Amino acid sequence: MNIISQTVSETPGINISEKIDLSEYNYSLPNERIAQYPVDERDMSKLLICDAENISDILFRNIDEYIPAGHLLIFNNTRVVRARLNFQKSTGAAIEIFCIEPVDPSDYERSFSAKSAVVWKCIVGNLKKWKTGKLIKQFFWEGSSYELSAEKLNQMNDAWEIQFSWDCPDMTFATILEATGHIPLPPYIDREDKEVDATRYQTIYAQIKGSVAAPTAGLHFTDRVFEKLQKKGIKTAEITLHVGAGTFQPIKSENISEHEMHCEHFIINRATIKQILENYGKIIAVGTTSVRTLESIYWIGKKLVREDFDLSDLSVDQWEPYINDSFCSAESALIALIDFMDKKGITSMEASTSLLIVPGYEFNLINGIITNFHQPGSTLLLLVSAWTGNRWKDIYNYALETNFRFLSYGDSSLLFR
Repeated sequence: MNIISQTVSETPGINISEKIDLSEYNYSLPNERIAQYPVDERDMSKLLICDAENISDILFRNIDEYIPAGHLLIFNNTRVVRARLNFQKSTGAAIEIFCIEPVDPSDYERSFSAKSAVVWKCIVGNLKKWKTGKLIKQFFWEGSSYELSAEKLNQMNDAWEIQFSWDCPDMTFATILEATGHIPLPPYIDREDKEVDATRYQTIYAQIKGSVAAPTAGLHFTDRVFEKLQKKGIKTAEITLHVGAGTFQPIKSENISEHEMHCEHFIINRATIKQILENYGKIIAVGTTSVRTLESIYWIGKKLVREDFDLSDLSVDQWEPYINDSFCSAESALIALIDFMDKKGITSMEASTSLLIVPGYEFNLINGIITNFHQPGSTLLLLVSAWTGNRWKDIYNYALETNFRFLSYGDSSLLFR
């Protein structure tokens, strides 16, 4: 049975607004195929393998058998925070505040370590019931009772600047979230978060706090898998991209040129850039967040080569690859990044990206992708299509026909060209 029609046109050229028909990137996903819970053991999930000739599947724990020795896997080591805070007004109205990113202090580390008030950009649920005044939430931590308050400051399009303050100067905001917050499960997981999610909606290598969604391709990795990779001579490196709520934002416009891509912040070390340069041609990105980070550092490096870059604004615009047509090798871009960091005397670079990868995009740094199965009509599915071409429909047909589980807690795929 052919679950998805085979009607995708040829790969679009650079004028994406004219060449991409968004209706071609939908497919029928039954609700029962959306995983509501993880499998009992992380690496016992299924893994679809797509290479130049075949599509097949194995258990994820055997992924090492399909990655050539000497390849370098890039992981996103961001850590999901308990970003959903539930308040209740004296009237009984429930208000949910979803913390998206820090505003004051704007740096994640400083915000999490703050011991007084902080301001975050937030999405507010049931906003119409919260006209004015502070919200107060009483909570217990290590046997004592405290209060957390939330106050609206300024509207930011569909979000708000919310100031949080608490009555215990010894507690950091990170501790506040740990004590009062909930794991921000995606909207398609139709249940409240449970204790299992505190560990399973988190990669085992998660380190740097800041994400409101997990880099889900990494959820399948275990110590056993890492041991097998190492034994085979497969190398690993880490970047940090803090995943924002925009990753779940659907494409609502009829034309992709009208879609506003969300901005996410990332950090990459000089040592990692050097490792990527030394292993160029053998890079596999674990997750779409790693793909976007790697491709973004190429575009920053390219601007450094061209010397047309405002060094105070390390960022990549969503349309940059489609209007910047001068040639620059990946090696030159990486060397420019290393030189830039050496001149600045820094060992890590912080930047942001709104990069939108769609069919027609020319990849610069990656040679393979490990990724879960994504929602119909999403920017993540467009990214997969940009990598696999028209074969994305064969891949998703195979997954649907062979009982793969979809989305964040679902199964995974290893995609070569």
